[in-house]
Amino acid sequence: MLATYFLFRNMAVIYPPESIYNLIPREEVDIETQPRYMSKFREQVKQEKQSNKAAYRTMGPAKVEIPSPEKFLRKHSKEPKLPEKKSFVYMDGDRQRKPPIPTRTENPQIGMHSSKDFIRNNAIENLLAAPRKPQPIYADTRHGDKQPLECSGLVPKYLKKKDYGQTPEYLQQRKEEERRAQEEYNKYVKEHLRQGAMKQLSEEERQATLQGLKNNWEELQHLYQALSIVTDTSPKKHSKERLEMQMKQLERDIDLMETHQTIYIANN
Repeated sequence: MLATYFLFRNMAVIYPPESIYNLIPREEVDIETQPRYMSKFREQVKQEKQSNKAAYRTMGPAKVEIPSPEKFLRKHSKEPKLPEKKSFVYMDGDRQRKPPIPTRTENPQIGMHSSKDFIRNNAIENLLAAPRKPQPIYADTRHGDKQPLECSGLVPKYLKKKDYGQTPEYLQQRKEEERRAQEEYNKYVKEHLRQGAMKQLSEEERQATLQGLKNNWEELQHLYQALSIVTDTSPKKHSKERLEMQMKQLERDIDLMETHQTIYIANN
C-alpha cells in the first residue's frame, strides 16, 4: 500500500491531471526585463558632487609654507602699543570760565544793608493781586477722591477747535494732485487718440484677453505640478525656475487686466 501511494504521488507530480486548459502545450515565454534606467546626467552629477567636496578636509593642505628664520618672534612684539602722551586740553578751549572759588583767607563783605521793606511789599502785592481761579476738578469715587477735569475726557476740547468738521489740508492737497494728474493723463490720451497712435480696448476684447491669460496660467500650472519633486539636476532646476517666472508674469498681467477697466493699446 505504501509503495502504491508513493507511485501515485510521483505520477501526480510528473503528469498533472488532464484539463481543457492544458491540452495544447504552451511555449515557455521568457520575460524580458527592461534595462535599468540610467540618467544621461549621471556623470555630470558625479563630477559636480566630486568638485564640491572640500579638499583637505581632515589632513590639511599638502604643502605648508615654512616660516622664514628671519621673521622670528621678537620680545614685546605682541604687546598693545599705546598712543603717545599729549597734554590735556579742555573741549571749550579758551572760553571764559567761572570765577574761581574764594580761598579760605578771603573774608565776605559784612555790613551791607538794604532799605527795602519786604514785609510791606509782600502785603501790597497780595492785596493788589487778582484772585486765583479754582482749578476744575471732579470726584470719581464715593470717598471724594478728586482728579483734574481737563485731562479726564469730559471737557469737549475737540469740538471747539477752529478746523472741527472741515477736511484736513493734506487731504485737500492730495485730491488736488490727483485731479491734476488725471487731467494731464486725459490730455495725453486724447492727443494720442487724435494722432491714431492708440486705441481703447473694448470690453469683449478685454474679457477675451483675460480668459486667454487664465487659460495659459492653468496650462503652466499643470506643467508645474507634473515636475519631479526632487530637482537634483540643472535642467530640472532651470525648468522649474522658468515655469515659476512665466506664472508670476501671467499673474501680474491678470491682475492688471482685472484692476483697470479702461485699457489703451498701441495701434500698430
